Amino acid sequence: MRSEAKKKIYGILFILGAALGFALMNLFVSLAGDLPLMQKVFFRNFFATVIVFFTLVFSKEKFRIHDKSCILWLFLRAGIGFLGVVLNFYAIDHIGSISDASILNKLSPFFAILFSVFLMKEKPTIPEIIFVLIAFAGAMLVVNPRFDMDIVPAISGFLSGACAGFAYTCVRVLGKKGERNDLIIFVFSAFSSLVSLPFMIAYYQPMTGMQWLYLVLAGLSAAGGQFFITAAYKQAPAKEIAVFDYAQVLFAALLGFLFLGQIPKILSIAGYVVIIGAAVGNCIYRLEKTKREAQKNKISQKNNIESG
Repeated sequence: MRSEAKKKIYGILFILGAALGFALMNLFVSLAGDLPLMQKVFFRNFFATVIVFFTLVFSKEKFRIHDKSCILWLFLRAGIGFLGVVLNFYAIDHIGSISDASILNKLSPFFAILFSVFLMKEKPTIPEIIFVLIAFAGAMLVVNPRFDMDIVPAISGFLSGACAGFAYTCVRVLGKKGERNDLIIFVFSAFSSLVSLPFMIAYYQPMTGMQWLYLVLAGLSAAGGQFFITAAYKQAPAKEIAVFDYAQVLFAALLGFLFLGQIPKILSIAGYVVIIGAAVGNCIYRLEKTKREAQKNKISQKNNIESG
């Protein structure tokens, strides 16, 4: 088997591992029960902070930032990413279905297309805009707009996807500037831990042994998901494997049914199908676009050689 094909298979396996990790995180956060939001957020980030800290300590470059201009982007990614986690956890606690919370958070790639217009001066194509609109239409099915307080958790989940999309766009900017994934994860995790710590101390609620266990498992699952997704994108380009990240919704639906007795509503399931369909369509379009551009460049190079 060719090395590129092997890498793609490993990338898919890693991203499926990440999807399972984040689905388990959502499950354990929900199982932890009625605890202060920031208490849950702190545990979600603390373990990743510790693990990445020791990874960087023993690395060659340690905590060195390659470019001073990266500092702003690192903290933008950390701040907006932290807000996204808070909104996502609020949605998990109140939306009534961890699969609904997962799919709304997975709008992030479509928001990333929109944010790339402003942050990276990229111009989306007409098909990409159409897929964004289709995905948002699917989100409306999940949100099921209504004029009462029940819609607040759904809007929170929707906005968590927007924050994640902004954060991922910042990661793309940092990647183009040559910044390391481990350092990006550390700044985000450490920032989130430090910001949530005072709130956790101020509103700390004593936990049972099982609640401790669930939050520790949530933190470890989140750390595992973070490392798996980083490993996945080192193996293969995002445009080739990102669509498999939507397996998190299927994992969340299965875990929610088995452990929480949650059954998604018909409208929500329709929304899942529309959003995942838009993601698959966008993935196929981008792969075909890349293939056409590669063929065009190949023909152009051949013509230049012949004319030279």
